[in-house]
Amino acid sequence: MASSICAPTRTLLFTHSTKIFKPFPHSLSLQFTRTTCTLQQQQQPPRPNIIQILEQRGLVESTTSDTLKTSSSSSSLKVYCGFDPTAESLHLGNLLGIIVLSWFRRCGHRAVALIGGATARVGDPSGKSLERPELDADTLEKNTLGISQTITTILGRPQNSNFGDALSDPVVILNNYDWWKGFSLLDFLKRVGKYARVGSMMAKESVKKRLESEQGMSYTEFTYQLLQGYDFLHLFQNEGVSVQIGGSDQWGNITAGTELIRKILQVEGAYGLTFPLLLKSDGTKFGKSEDGAVWLSPKFLSPYKFYQYFFSVPDADVIRFLKILTFLDMEEVVALEGEMKKPGYVANTAQRRLAEEVTRFVHGEDGLAEALKATEALRPGAETKLDWKTIEGIAEDVPSCSLAYDEVLNLSLVDISVSSGLFDSKSAARRLLKQGGLYLNNSRVDSENKRVEAADIVDGKVLLLSAGKKNKVLVRIA
Repeated sequence: MASSICAPTRTLLFTHSTKIFKPFPHSLSLQFTRTTCTLQQQQQPPRPNIIQILEQRGLVESTTSDTLKTSSSSSSLKVYCGFDPTAESLHLGNLLGIIVLSWFRRCGHRAVALIGGATARVGDPSGKSLERPELDADTLEKNTLGISQTITTILGRPQNSNFGDALSDPVVILNNYDWWKGFSLLDFLKRVGKYARVGSMMAKESVKKRLESEQGMSYTEFTYQLLQGYDFLHLFQNEGVSVQIGGSDQWGNITAGTELIRKILQVEGAYGLTFPLLLKSDGTKFGKSEDGAVWLSPKFLSPYKFYQYFFSVPDADVIRFLKILTFLDMEEVVALEGEMKKPGYVANTAQRRLAEEVTRFVHGEDGLAEALKATEALRPGAETKLDWKTIEGIAEDVPSCSLAYDEVLNLSLVDISVSSGLFDSKSAARRLLKQGGLYLNNSRVDSENKRVEAADIVDGKVLLLSAGKKNKVLVRIA
């Protein structure tokens, strides 16, 4: 699939294991075979050229045919992107697929998100040096629910569009397990395998790297490109999908699909488009924080922490990310780039705009408001009055401890800074206090003799201690 996170099993087509291959419940199949989201009706202006727009923003790596550019201007296309349910949430690496799907919709085309309930059991070898661990059916079901909910929430949210009723068509979510669960090995060999050329399969970049490695590649993973290729054929034939999109590491899997369509159905008109992987300017992956993956679901990463991740993007990357990760007009992005080069530019202005736009797209206006409120509340020296609800809203994002009321009241701030874990020693706490970097509930502490008073305990429940701008500890009063 176009995007995957960690792992799968090995035997979709080759065993009868009741645990791994039990069909999803009927209700689940109904829920994810065709999940739709109704969006606003708007007047339809002339259709813009989606490929030109994506190229301008740096969102096109390769296409299987130049015909795609003319076809996208002259008619409405149906495009799909795949997501293997190898974790309960999508992560930042999957976001480009969702953004490109949204761009197609904004230009008057229809979008399909394909959940790889079957292919996740095999495992995409693309970009992986080791075979993925197996996932059982219950885990896959839970992951499918989580990922489908994330896609539905993001793409189902009303969004502004300059292209008329481009967003009025529903987003369709399908699960490839619905057609693969009835396949036997003999069906697969007869309907798909006979049309595949082993030489072509071995020439795929993802396969060559694995075959040359010490670990090698299992036959199970070797067949993955045929499974994804047949997915494209199935969607082309049964759903009218003519375009598959994915990251640049998906090129081999996507072309496997266009080849099968041409050989089996003996027709043209199936296209593939890949976009660059999300990398930093130094070539490393963008999408990992100190705590691991940057998840798109608020269940695994709060809107506040998501916002802060983008707010911390280096200047060297921020303009490119504004182009590929937001829907801002290019004129505005170019203007921001120009401002960054001028004297008097306020640091992080571009990063703030990036963080706002991406957080709004992923978490909506409510999520952005939550992130902004928490950001202001946690800023040392902020005039915003802290309350217990605001502090608890960011409690998962900062270290915390619990102390008894009697232990806290009248305790010196230096002592509680050490007992809470904010500092390793009293001398370190005193040194920062003298430098003006120690805060209690965002108010700078100037006196080494400061003791905690009842009025300092926010709503009688919590204290927020800060050492500089970044290091914080939440003290819960037991």
